[in-house]
Amino acid sequence: MTYVDGMVAAVPADGKDAYVEYSKRAGAVFKSLGATAVVDCWGETVPDGELTSFPLAVKKEEHEVVVFSWVEWPSKEARDAGWKAFEDDPSVFERLGEMPFDGRRMIYGGFERIVGP
Repeated sequence: MTYVDGMVAAVPADGKDAYVEYSKRAGAVFKSLGATAVVDCWGETVPDGELTSFPLAVKKEEHEVVVFSWVEWPSKEARDAGWKAFEDDPSVFERLGEMPFDGRRMIYGGFERIVGP
C-alpha cells in the first residue's frame, strides 16, 4: 500500500527561488532512497483561519507563504527504510544545505493512502 509523508511550512515570500532549489535537492535525495514521487506546492489561496488553518498551524508571519509538500513511497516499509538511510547518512545534510525556512514551525506526518490512484 502506498505511503505518503506530508509537510506544511512557512517560507519567506522573497525566498521562492531558494526554496525551489532546496526542494529539487531534497526530491533527488528522497528518490535515491526509494521515494516514487516528490511534490512541492507554493501557496496561493491559503486563507487565515480563526480556530485552525495552515497559516495558524505553521505560525505564518506577514512576509511568508505557506508551502505544502508530499513524498510518495511504494509502502510504509520502503518509507521507514528510506528515512533510516536518510538519518544514518551524514552526507545527506551536506547535499541538502541549509533549509530556506524555519524548520521548527514545519508540521509533518506519515499517512497510509486509503483512497486515490
